[in-house]
Amino acid sequence: MRFVYGKQDLRTLERSQEVGFLLTNGLGGYCSAMAGLSVPRCDQGLLVAAVRAPNVRIDMVHRLGEVLDIGGEQAALSTQRFADGTPDEEGYRHLSTFVFDGLPVWTYDVRGVRVVRQALMAFGENTTLVRYQLSNRSGQPVRLTVRPFLRFTAREDALAEKKDFVFENGVVRASGYTLYIQTQGTLEKICPQWQTLDYSEDAMDGRPEKGLCCAVCQMAVFLAPGEDRAVVLSFSTRDRAASWEDLLQAHRRRERELLDRAGLSEPVARQLVLAADAYMVRRDSTKGKTIIAGYPLFSDWGRDTMIALPGCALSTGRYEDARSILQTFLAYERDGLVPNLFPEGGAAPMYNTVDAALLLIDALWHYHRRTGDDDLLRQAWPVLERIVEHYQKGTRHAIGMDEDGLIFAGAGLDQVTWMDVCVNGILPTPRHGKPVEINAYWYNALKILEALAPRAGADGSGYGLLAEKVKTSFLEKFYIKEEGYLKDVLSGSDCDRQIRCNQIWAVSMAFSMLDADQARSVVDTVGRHLYTPCGLRTLSPEDPQYHGIYTGPQVRRDMAYHQGTAWVFPLGAYYRAHWKVYRDRAYIQEGLAALEPMLREGCAGHLPEIYDGDFPTRSKGCFGQAWSVGEMLRVFEEMERM
Repeated sequence: MRFVYGKQDLRTLERSQEVGFLLTNGLGGYCSAMAGLSVPRCDQGLLVAAVRAPNVRIDMVHRLGEVLDIGGEQAALSTQRFADGTPDEEGYRHLSTFVFDGLPVWTYDVRGVRVVRQALMAFGENTTLVRYQLSNRSGQPVRLTVRPFLRFTAREDALAEKKDFVFENGVVRASGYTLYIQTQGTLEKICPQWQTLDYSEDAMDGRPEKGLCCAVCQMAVFLAPGEDRAVVLSFSTRDRAASWEDLLQAHRRRERELLDRAGLSEPVARQLVLAADAYMVRRDSTKGKTIIAGYPLFSDWGRDTMIALPGCALSTGRYEDARSILQTFLAYERDGLVPNLFPEGGAAPMYNTVDAALLLIDALWHYHRRTGDDDLLRQAWPVLERIVEHYQKGTRHAIGMDEDGLIFAGAGLDQVTWMDVCVNGILPTPRHGKPVEINAYWYNALKILEALAPRAGADGSGYGLLAEKVKTSFLEKFYIKEEGYLKDVLSGSDCDRQIRCNQIWAVSMAFSMLDADQARSVVDTVGRHLYTPCGLRTLSPEDPQYHGIYTGPQVRRDMAYHQGTAWVFPLGAYYRAHWKVYRDRAYIQEGLAALEPMLREGCAGHLPEIYDGDFPTRSKGCFGQAWSVGEMLRVFEEMERM
């Protein structure tokens, strides 16, 4: 899709920061800024390099300071707000259009001079190129000066103290890292120029409100009256970057290949196919593929990976990538659990999740149905059996099966479902006991093992018998017949009967325990209390514990995170469940139409993590979220291929 923003969209500095862009490199590195080229948060940058894929990410080139001199009169092209009294850079005033069509393109018109800026990131390496096409019809000599402002610090850490940057012959060194800068313009050393940036977006979320960056060199380009010229400025951790033309051709070829492989026809669906590619990355430590949960805040997590995989990898036809991801997690199974986090260095993986292993079984089921890959199934079968065995007899984090066949999980401060916030010893959404979606996943996993057992040369009858026991207990204890919805958890507390979105997975999974009337009633309840066009609320607004606004310091945000905040990814399960019980294509297509304005806002071409529960209009959290993209891709694919 082609997203076009004109002066009407960018008429103030604030408006120019309502939409941004994201480019990625398949390693976890990225290039991201706003429409005006500003960085209102410290984890944005033009070259955030994945020095160890995918999670050791260093913000090397944070922003560009650009000044156009026309016959001695200066005008800024870059936009930025500062926190040290320095006047704002207001380049957005000269910005005619910002266009995102897989790559960002800015067009500036200043007193007869047109500047078209483009940016791209090389796939498979930490390289960002910025190209300037200049046309001078001013009748005056023109000079464009571009200063790269550097941080050389972890993407999430605001730089608070000055450091030494050493520049020599196009090479910058600091903090043990090296950056190579190349250009056809004139590159010259300057005295270090420090800036203190205002991080307005971070301030709203209780993160550091300001941070430092430094320029130690600048590129200059001169144009005589009537002259046209194109120059490229490249930043790389390698000493030699490919040409703009070669990288642009490779980028467009990759886009075509991704779209052809997916084979989807709806424009929004095709855009989501391209968005999904941003999250599919290499992991150095396992020498395989993984899925980044979200940009710019998150790394690759087991739960998020398993939820995102069916959409991001299978709906897009990326079966080899799906196989690689599944093999990695199968190899790291311990005590019936799979990692929720692969930490860097020599630390052991973290297994603090009850759902990832069950969702692994579901992901393998969807993979096998598409590919018929019995070889992987036979490799996986002992692991699948261990998962069920350990869930039955009990494993880490107080995870185990009760006498009624249902799964319980969590104790103390362990939060092991996706509603996992723990802040200052407070559990805003305590779900210790028997969570509804975990038991829906449990039943689904047992039925999958029963179905796949013959292909693995095994007897699956025992799994089928246990599944029937689970179903009987589930319907007896979770379904509230008089009100027509499912309890959220069985814990003996007042929270049990809260209306939450978790019940929707009891309908949407491949194997459901609910009959048609029960499923329809659950879908209706979720639609009535939790549905918004941007996502499902995590708690009914009628609940006294509902928090409809997600903003402010960490504690305040965490109290709202799963207490009313609308999440995009459960919307996919809601639409699939709705289709399952109503077969109402028009309803779902009307809902999917709401995605297009969501793709225009926040990060062009991507779906975000969350929205406020109250009148959701502006995205929050991660501006690009893998499971949001993946889950909506599944809906589009189902609508196109049914």
